[in-house]
Amino acid sequence: MAETAGTGARGLRYKSNYAVQRRIEPFYKGGKVQASRDGQLLFCVCGSGVNVVDATSGNLVRTLQQEDQENITAFDLSPNNEILVTGSRALLLTQWAWREGNVSRVWKAVHTAPVASMAFDPTSTLLATGGCDGAVRVWDLERRYGTHHLRGSPGVVHLVTFHPDPDQLLLFSSAMDCTIRVWGLQAGTCLAMLSSHYSPVTSLAFSDDGHTMVSSGRDKICTVWDLKTRTSVKTVPVFESVESVVLLPKGEAPALGVNTLGLHLLTAGDRGVLRVWEVESGNCMLTHKPMLGEGGPGREITHCALVPAAGLILAVTAEHNILLYEAHTLRLHKQFAGYNEDVLDVRFLGPEDSHIVVATNSPRLKVFELETSDCQILCGHTDIIMALDVFRKGQLFASCAKDQSVRIWRMNVSGKVHCVAHGSGHTHGIGTISCSRLKEAFLVTGSQDCTIKLWPLPEAVMSKKVTRDPNCDPVPLQAQATQRAHDKDINSVAISPNDKLLASGSQDRTAKLWSLPDFSLLGIFSGHRRGIWCVQFSPMDQVLATASADGSLKLWGLQDFSCLKTFEGHDASVLRVTFVSRGTQLLSSGSDGLLKLWTIKTNECVRTLDGHEDKVWGLHCNRQDGAAVTGASDARILLWKDVTEEEQAEEQAQQEEQILKQQELSNLLQEKQYLRALGLAISLDRPHTVLTVVKAILKDVEGPKKLEEKVLRLRKDQKEALLRFSVTWNTNSRHCHEAQAVLGVLLRHESPEELLAYEGVRAALEALLPYTERHFQRISRTLQAAMFLDFLWQTMKLPETSASPALQPL
Repeated sequence: MAETAGTGARGLRYKSNYAVQRRIEPFYKGGKVQASRDGQLLFCVCGSGVNVVDATSGNLVRTLQQEDQENITAFDLSPNNEILVTGSRALLLTQWAWREGNVSRVWKAVHTAPVASMAFDPTSTLLATGGCDGAVRVWDLERRYGTHHLRGSPGVVHLVTFHPDPDQLLLFSSAMDCTIRVWGLQAGTCLAMLSSHYSPVTSLAFSDDGHTMVSSGRDKICTVWDLKTRTSVKTVPVFESVESVVLLPKGEAPALGVNTLGLHLLTAGDRGVLRVWEVESGNCMLTHKPMLGEGGPGREITHCALVPAAGLILAVTAEHNILLYEAHTLRLHKQFAGYNEDVLDVRFLGPEDSHIVVATNSPRLKVFELETSDCQILCGHTDIIMALDVFRKGQLFASCAKDQSVRIWRMNVSGKVHCVAHGSGHTHGIGTISCSRLKEAFLVTGSQDCTIKLWPLPEAVMSKKVTRDPNCDPVPLQAQATQRAHDKDINSVAISPNDKLLASGSQDRTAKLWSLPDFSLLGIFSGHRRGIWCVQFSPMDQVLATASADGSLKLWGLQDFSCLKTFEGHDASVLRVTFVSRGTQLLSSGSDGLLKLWTIKTNECVRTLDGHEDKVWGLHCNRQDGAAVTGASDARILLWKDVTEEEQAEEQAQQEEQILKQQELSNLLQEKQYLRALGLAISLDRPHTVLTVVKAILKDVEGPKKLEEKVLRLRKDQKEALLRFSVTWNTNSRHCHEAQAVLGVLLRHESPEELLAYEGVRAALEALLPYTERHFQRISRTLQAAMFLDFLWQTMKLPETSASPALQPL
């Protein structure tokens, strides 16, 4: 079959481009998180901006970016959801009309150090700010002036909040002396100092009637205060450093262990769990252990708040994960990953590639549902997860980590993932893993201990008849075969499509081919100048691709182990490579943040894709070969869509449109409808076509007059385009007459002020002057030569005389 442009020898169409279809980027880097009143939006600090995130889809709605590019130290959303105020390190307060993304006003905070805390009063008219200078200030946002300057707090004022009853005009603050100060705004004085804690107070919560307040601290207690007498009435030991306390609404909630009408607290702290306490008895009624596992670095809950209108509880972890729980059951409603750190590997997951699983610089895996951005956090490993791979059907996948272990995970029909098998045996961290391709039978790992291991899957994992309880312990894995494979760290292993061969790539600059399952060495691929980061089998041919730190890709024949092709174009280490277009093209990623698409037959780099700013460690294509996902050290995850057919269809449509316009232009010229022809030619943005129309007009009997008439009827933008085209024509002596005819019309009928208003007119005049002078000099020389010829003709002309006598007739 004859090949056509963009079509391979097998009749396949080569890919020519990918476009970013979806971005999963950091939107929260620590600090405060606040939900809107209805719980539909989340407001998160991200460096020098506040991100507004849709809590339903997880999409970024808007970013409110500080003009001074200084980091935000505090922010608060008013109770009526209309006003957002931010404070930055530049000691400025900014009021936002956040729905439009506009700044309403900016004013100096007057504090001598950055604002550390901020709170609105219930009426959304007063704003309190607590500074690192120990001062508390109150601002009237409607009248735009400061109302109070409250002094006396030692150190940073890290907590300010108003009493829920606006008529009482009470403000509460806490600083580094672990004391809660009660400020009366009418008198502007400190009415009371509530002392009970021995560490900084982390949060305050008020009862519905406003008569009771609960405070929490890192001294592992919660204190109940009677605000009428301003005394402590109860101390509840909670046995953990508490970051947030929430007073639950009155009423029975059996799912939370609440069966009485008394006060009940919800606490969150360094254990990473939510606990419900009965104030009267001091007993813990419920300990809610998330699916993520209890405790551990990064699992501490740093913030917790009740969203009453939505019936949700908002919790934020130290790993920048945002969790939304149903308030009456504590069932996890949604979860978002605010920051992914370095992405080390990423894979499509699910029968329809509906999810992606991500390994970051963390012992926990993240599984994103692409439609909603809902995120599951999977615990099990105890050290950084290095690599992932997915079995053919997409429901079973494996992970390996620096903790020298390998785990197998299964996704159920509802999309929930749990660990089904676990094994260990390597003596160093496991850096790479590959799953069998034909069926869910085994997997192979490669480690820093220079060995490769084959792990058969237990029957309990493979069998469809066996249904495992997600709460059961994982089935143990046992290695069936172990082989010392390389002299240095093994960076990559890959299983062939028929499950009979294994390739391994190492820092020792070689790749090796092994038979499975006995690990017999079949051959060595030598030729790279530096370590090999990735090996990959072709899905169609007996070919192996390798990616190396020397910046090159190589294709090797599996029969004679010779190098078939070398692809050079990356300026840095090539970290990942995969076959696309049924083995006719390669897609590679490098440590320079670039992706490159290569056509194997021509050795040509078809496209360079720039979407990341750092090393692209993760690269995976979906089963339909129409999309790819990448993850990099810039904490970004990008989903790429193959747009080859779309671009070709668009290009074809443009060509058809151009043909139709050309035909229409010919018809207009034939019918001498010069004005429409001129406007259509200008819309095509092709100077030569416009020149053809101008020439056609000038050929008419009254050409100059008609040209003048048509040009003057054009719009201003069309005249600007005509002037721009004239500059191009004027550079060629064959077309200068048409250019000068157009310029003459414009100069005669447009005032200097109107001409100067044209876009790019100054550059056009600078380009016109030298060529115009040259044209006039040539015309002058031509006229002089013509006059000289006329003079010669006149002087050489013989005088008229009568006929010669010799010739007269006899």
